[in-house]
Amino acid sequence: MSSSRLYMLLAAAIVAAATALLPASATAATSGGATSGSSGARTGGVSPDDPEFKPAGKAKLVAGKAIPPVDAPPEVVNAINAANKIVGKPYKYGGGHGQVEDSGYDCSGTVSYALRGGGVLTGSPLDSGSFMRWGLRGRGKWFTIYTNPGHAFVIIAGLRLDTGMRDNTVPGQIPGRGPRWAKAKRSTRGFVARHPNGF
Repeated sequence: MSSSRLYMLLAAAIVAAATALLPASATAATSGGATSGSSGARTGGVSPDDPEFKPAGKAKLVAGKAIPPVDAPPEVVNAINAANKIVGKPYKYGGGHGQVEDSGYDCSGTVSYALRGGGVLTGSPLDSGSFMRWGLRGRGKWFTIYTNPGHAFVIIAGLRLDTGMRDNTVPGQIPGRGPRWAKAKRSTRGFVARHPNGF
């Protein structure tokens, strides 16, 4: 065996031994990564397996009702299940504001009902103008409320809950105006995006 090859093997053995003696967080910090399952707070890096940074799952639409994704947090599951209770009800101006359980819902009453069901909106239902200042700016990972002074709708786990702009491409879609799920996107021009903290 040549002396250069012996030197390389010896150097590799030293590095391996030194690495084995270091704590896992120290090796992750020096390599730019994090320990598995950490958010990187201790190491300065993040793992690609960290659930905080994985993309949100997408809900499915079956016969007009939304099915939450398996990786959805409880707040998302509860919001989807709450919205499913009112899907199919008629549009009613002011519906869902005077009383939470109502015979019909308007746009912001629909959004409020779902968010209250998920526990991310507390207190009284909001109107579309009030949603413009609610929560945090921009799109969320699981919830995005699009709102302006005259209309509001919400995207939950990739599906749109809206009282307008029907999605006729969905088999089994419930006809008429009022709270309905949709896969089809709609223009967000003229709307501001808001989301609940942490979602």
